[in-house]
Amino acid sequence: MKYFQYLFLLLAIWSCSSETKNTIDLSGEWQFKMDSLDVAISEKWYNQEFDESVILPGSMVENDKGMDITLQTKWTGGVRNPEWYKDPNYTPYLDLDAIHFPFWLQPLKKYTGAAWYRKTFTIPEEWNGEPVFLSLERPHWQSAVWVNGSKVGSQNSLGTPHVYNIGEFVRTGENSISICIDNRTDKIDVGENSHSVSDHTQTNWNGIVGKIELEKRNEVYFKQVDVFPDVQGKSIKIKSAVINTTSEEVEITVPVYAQLKNTDVKTGKETFRFTVTPGENILSMTYKLGEDVLLWDEFNPNVYLLSLQLQSKSGTDELTETFGLRDFKVKGTRFAINERPVFLRGTLECAAFPKTGYPPTEPEYWAKIYKAVKGHGLNHVRFHSWCPPEAAFNVADEMGVYLQVECSSWANQSTRLGSGLPIDQYVWDESKQIVKEYGNHPSFVMMTYGNEPGGPEYTKYLTDFVNYWKAEDARRVYTGAAGWPVLDVNQYHNLPQPRIQGWGEELNSLINAEAPKTDYDWGNKLPGDGKPVVSHEIGQWCVYPNFKEIEKYTGVLKAKNFELFRESLNAHHMGELADSFLMASGKLQALCYKADIEAALRTPGFAGFQLLGLYDFPGQGTALVGVLDAFWEEKGYISPEEFSAFCNTTVPLARLEKRIFTEGETMSAKIEVAHFGEAPLTNINPEWTISSKGEVVANGTLGQRNIEIGNAISLGNVVYQFPLENSPRKLTLSVSVGDFANSWDIWVYPENKETKNDQIKVVERLDPSTIQYLQKGGKVLLSLGRGKVSPEMGGKVGVGFSSIFWNTAWTDNQKPHTLGILCNSDHPALEYFPTENYSNWQWQDAMSHADAVQLDSLPVELKPIVRIIDDWVSNRRLALLLEAKVGEGSIFISGVDLLNDLDNRSEACQLKKSIVNYMEGSEFHPAIELSVSQIQSILK
Repeated sequence: MKYFQYLFLLLAIWSCSSETKNTIDLSGEWQFKMDSLDVAISEKWYNQEFDESVILPGSMVENDKGMDITLQTKWTGGVRNPEWYKDPNYTPYLDLDAIHFPFWLQPLKKYTGAAWYRKTFTIPEEWNGEPVFLSLERPHWQSAVWVNGSKVGSQNSLGTPHVYNIGEFVRTGENSISICIDNRTDKIDVGENSHSVSDHTQTNWNGIVGKIELEKRNEVYFKQVDVFPDVQGKSIKIKSAVINTTSEEVEITVPVYAQLKNTDVKTGKETFRFTVTPGENILSMTYKLGEDVLLWDEFNPNVYLLSLQLQSKSGTDELTETFGLRDFKVKGTRFAINERPVFLRGTLECAAFPKTGYPPTEPEYWAKIYKAVKGHGLNHVRFHSWCPPEAAFNVADEMGVYLQVECSSWANQSTRLGSGLPIDQYVWDESKQIVKEYGNHPSFVMMTYGNEPGGPEYTKYLTDFVNYWKAEDARRVYTGAAGWPVLDVNQYHNLPQPRIQGWGEELNSLINAEAPKTDYDWGNKLPGDGKPVVSHEIGQWCVYPNFKEIEKYTGVLKAKNFELFRESLNAHHMGELADSFLMASGKLQALCYKADIEAALRTPGFAGFQLLGLYDFPGQGTALVGVLDAFWEEKGYISPEEFSAFCNTTVPLARLEKRIFTEGETMSAKIEVAHFGEAPLTNINPEWTISSKGEVVANGTLGQRNIEIGNAISLGNVVYQFPLENSPRKLTLSVSVGDFANSWDIWVYPENKETKNDQIKVVERLDPSTIQYLQKGGKVLLSLGRGKVSPEMGGKVGVGFSSIFWNTAWTDNQKPHTLGILCNSDHPALEYFPTENYSNWQWQDAMSHADAVQLDSLPVELKPIVRIIDDWVSNRRLALLLEAKVGEGSIFISGVDLLNDLDNRSEACQLKKSIVNYMEGSEFHPAIELSVSQIQSILK
């Protein structure tokens, strides 16, 4: 926080109205006019009054200003399909009088261009001749200021306040101020998808939010104060820029002390003396904090307020700065804070603000975010291609959250970072402004230029960027960019490779192509240069939309995308299943996140991960990847407590070569722990249990020990032979380490030997003899599998075990296209295949050897035993297992291959046994009749 925000902090701490004598609050009603034709300068609007009015702080859309949304609306943000309204998934629901844009949240109004704001104010006599500053906390985004008809200047920072020295332009009495805010990106292209400007996220709004104030300063005043902690010396180095506006040297004294925030604990006062010459002076002070000073970290977020007074013959100038005594640095292949190893468990904050469309400048919202972050076991937030307001840093300081901040840019191929375009200088300027404004905050521990750079010259540019900041300011660590590249100068890397599903892997990823297991990690996916690696944007697992969320959008953004998807679901005769789809797909999503996060925690020497994300990303086609919604609120299928079992300071881990066993087999689980708590654990005796339906069938301990800080710490093995019970069952292996517990589901099946059954004909094709057998009253099990279903009837649906990655609209329709299963777990066809109503690991084999059967052309009354949950964009009625009456006979159709390679597919054997057992019994009497031609239409 800088000099122009000094009063803001005092108001928050002391609420002293007497301190407002040196400020004038400009919030309230302003005159307003849109300059859509760019005529304001030529027509000298800065000398004119306007007929319209708005309330500031606020945005145009909050003031009902702008244009209505149409098909011709020009967005700030890439649209994969500009003619989206011709897509058959959207065309049936197109209403030109009420557009439902499918790719992100839709504002009530839209305007891109210059808008003018005008106000009159009164300068008191005692301000005459003194420095006066105008502070705009968060304009969006380029501002230009005129006072009394004279231009003061222009600024373009997206991440920091715009501050203007207007002292020479004001006079005692009434004055006018005109501010032009231009939110176009044509002059400086930070990247249309950058979260600092994009309609994908916070929207490219126009307006001014936060504090809008005038402040009078003394003739000699603090311009800037930077605080550099020295943990070993229990001191701070204070570097201060002091402005002397007089024409002579001035003697000053600077009393300094620090106070622990929200307490009355103070350090001893020390006074420094200087002589300052006219103009800017750089002063250095080393201030001892005392032996009892407290350090800052995630467990002990001790925040100090540094108070300085600048006393001179012209009066006293006061300043309060936030700081924490901490040392965040690289130590080996990971980070350390105050010499203790750190594992970053992070998520992204992508600037999605569903009620306002712009970032809040008050602390309450940020406290809600960080409470959710910490409640889910995380300790880190990355601000993707944007920098948040002051309040975000203040609350992170107080709650102990590590922040990665970025310079408002996501430069793609068109932006061409390092090619001499205006973006090059902009990033340099923005980085310096960000460090100047927020650099004292202890939570600000990492910085990059931005996200995923593009263009042919970015490597050299980013090398210079990292080298500059490493030499300039060691209070944090630096990497060139989030995502790539790996540079020799990087202090750490943000890389996408260490994750369970990568871009373009589709059904070939580990989670979709390999049998369920937990014995892998990312050791072979690291660059091997010994630098810390924080995995980039892991997860991205989708869940079905929560249509009840629509009613939460009470602000300027509306979930028109959700409304469109709901209409589509209703049109496909499944509206009543919306909540069930949400819950079932949510359970699969949570399972996928658990697998991803545990692999990171198992990786020796790994530095951490960044989820994309803990909450939904509302843009880029609608990416519902969060276990929390866009409001940072729970969706109902996993609690913070459940999530933090596998994502926390301390997490027990099990390395299992497989999760599906046959009776008589022996399981050998290698038990580890990842522990990054405040201190080592002492006298811990880890315990394990194997349970079935809540009943313990085996248990034991692994021996008392001390556990140091780190991961890949072996605790021993759990060895257990599954008895011969001739009973398929789900078991749960649980491990507890002190107060922390984690668990893994496993399945045990009897050895199933193939036996001949004269009652049921099991086939892959419907030949004439099978059709005749069926029509005459026979029972047929039709086993399909991947590549067996016709494209029109589901064969083109990419079925995989995992949830959808990011979303199909923005990944060029990458597979899988589905969100797991929703099944009737009590149906007798599944009696011997223990299951919940959602995808768990025992369904991985089935989903990896299956085609979906699309039912849209079949009777609505046909209800599958096991559904496949389709992408919300298409909402097709998809089945994995279904039954029907054909003539006098009955058919059971399995989209799963139940005939091939069964020696290596115990799950398929057990599923087949369960289905056959059902078909043999008296309950197999399908109610819905299909014709032979309808059945044949399913086959390729």
